[in-house]
Amino acid sequence: MIFKNLRLHSWGYEEPEEFLSSEEIEENLSPLYERANLPFGRLELQTGIKTRGFWRQALKPSTLASRAAEKILQHFPREKIDLLLHASVCRDFLEPATAAQVHSNLKLSSHCMISDLSNACLGVLSSLLIAGQMIESGAIKTALIVSGENGKPLLDKTMEHLLNEPSMDRKKIKPYIASLTIGSAAVAILLTHADLSPEGPKILGGSTMTDSSAVALCQGDGPTEGPMMETDSEALMKAGVQLSFKNWERMKEVLGWRNGDVDKIIPHQVGSAHRLSLLSVLGLPLDRDFQTFERYGNTGSAALPLTLMKANEEGFFKPHDKIALLGIGSGLTSTMLGMEWV
Repeated sequence: MIFKNLRLHSWGYEEPEEFLSSEEIEENLSPLYERANLPFGRLELQTGIKTRGFWRQALKPSTLASRAAEKILQHFPREKIDLLLHASVCRDFLEPATAAQVHSNLKLSSHCMISDLSNACLGVLSSLLIAGQMIESGAIKTALIVSGENGKPLLDKTMEHLLNEPSMDRKKIKPYIASLTIGSAAVAILLTHADLSPEGPKILGGSTMTDSSAVALCQGDGPTEGPMMETDSEALMKAGVQLSFKNWERMKEVLGWRNGDVDKIIPHQVGSAHRLSLLSVLGLPLDRDFQTFERYGNTGSAALPLTLMKANEEGFFKPHDKIALLGIGSGLTSTMLGMEWV
């Protein structure tokens, strides 16, 4: 799809207060490591993730998302928000929509439409595509997309299971390694029609492809206060990279790009092995991407937008840079978008 009038007006994020290192996680799991004869240091070595963050209190996703959104609404009239989408993997409850609580927290107007839009790690990008088409068509002028990911309950539940399962060994621990990389962050982005933000970064369009044959490779379930997730990390990475290659070729055709046209790259933040495999298969240089997974871990749907915001803070983008957003989420779906910075 192509966007001619879609702009990234403003954005905000909320960082976790505390960080837990991979070394500390392994220390907490030392009874299992010693029993199963697992080498210490393997978690950081395999993933490239040094730390992942959490909040001191058990904060709800809606609270985290609202905090990120308030940083936008300090400078934008909240009565002008036409659509609110809550895009996290994490949510307050199954019903009503967590977006309802965010709407209440932010005191948005009664004419603002709300909904949850969950699509694993692609929730924010999927929301952007849907809201972008509504803005492009003229149905709305503005859309606020929020995500509040708190990975602490998943990590705590996973560690508890690993320590208390007597039969846990080298082989049985593998489906839980990905859960030990999950971190926390909250993000918010405000999309508008070009009329409202003529100087904002341009979202040019992109492509989405789905391979639902991989639906069983990563699945999470359970109550919101203590979910569990099992992941076949090797098979998921292989299938994800294969799908990404097909989608990358399609996106270049849609936007009329070649690999050499790409100035900067923001991929999803899973870990070092995924980064190297993805960029290698796509034929993209390793010196043009920006990463945050080393410090924040995998923050789900907040990962890619958080990385975009951090890259901007570091002065990574230059005027007129063509930027490739390379999203991927379990299910399996690849969403890739092209941007032009200003």
